[in-house]
Amino acid sequence: MSNHEKINYVELPAKDLPLTKLFFSTLFNWSFTDYGAEYTAFAAEGAGLNGGFFQSDLASNSQQGGALIVLYSEDLEDTLEKIDAFDSGSINKDIFHFPGGRRFHFLDPNGNEFAVWSDIGIEVA
Repeated sequence: MSNHEKINYVELPAKDLPLTKLFFSTLFNWSFTDYGAEYTAFAAEGAGLNGGFFQSDLASNSQQGGALIVLYSEDLEDTLEKIDAFDSGSINKDIFHFPGGRRFHFLDPNGNEFAVWSDIGIEVA
């Protein structure tokens, strides 16, 4: 399969790179490679897509026009509980239904918004 003209990488701002790495490695088992003091990359093996976080005071959020990165979960409630229990993350939209599944939104320690969705437990008409 060709990678020509397919999404290949995503970059997000991070105020606190060490806390960002702790958050995503602890909750989602992502691995990171540092490239200097102001950039860390994550690998597709853990995250599903290659990408990175760059040092910045900005945050990406869909209400301000930022792209929404959406993760998949086989156990939506468990994933929500893990994020909610982590001191530096927060749930900003509780679980809701949408056509084809359910999802919730959360903020990482930097204020970047992500969503998690699942189609498990959804009745197919």
